Amino acid sequence: MNVLAHALLAGDDAALRLGGVMGDFIRGTPDLALPPRVRDGIYLHRAIDGFTDSHDEVRAARERLPAPFRRYAGILLDMWFDHCLARDFAKWSAHPLAEFSAGLRDEMHAAMPILPDSLRRFLGYMDANDLPAGYIEPAAIGKALGGISQRLSRANPVADAMPLLLSEDTMLRGTFERFFPQLRDFAREWVVQRSSLAGLR
Repeated sequence: MNVLAHALLAGDDAALRLGGVMGDFIRGTPDLALPPRVRDGIYLHRAIDGFTDSHDEVRAARERLPAPFRRYAGILLDMWFDHCLARDFAKWSAHPLAEFSAGLRDEMHAAMPILPDSLRRFLGYMDANDLPAGYIEPAAIGKALGGISQRLSRANPVADAMPLLLSEDTMLRGTFERFFPQLRDFAREWVVQRSSLAGLR
């Protein structure tokens, strides 16, 4: 869901980036037929999610969300953090947002044969909505939340969360500003350690 963050946190390795994006679309053990660095990117995605979910700043932000939205706070915060990242992308990346976004989609199209069917469909949605760069606009977040809401198996308030997210934007932006540098450092260290292990194999 938070495509922009996972792609950026994978660094300059295109295969890691691809795996980072694939992470939301693959369950269980990644197919051994995938390139090793793509598999590493999937595991990086999961490590990032674990770090995020257990972080005190993120936990506090989840607790700020009222019922019934708190149950879906992971989804809502992931999406809003991508919005925060897109708004201040120049602070976190040397690449312009539009260039980074288009390059990511180009890499995904080039890897089409190994993409899961669900990610192929999502790539079409990304193309049509200029994502992830489009996440700079709140309306794009609202549209994405509407789609997520429809795909969830039970009735949920996700599609109705935009007024809440907008009202909590100052708090959420502060959370992101404090949390994301730590997440970036965690991801960089994970990549270094994984690369060292790969060199030993």
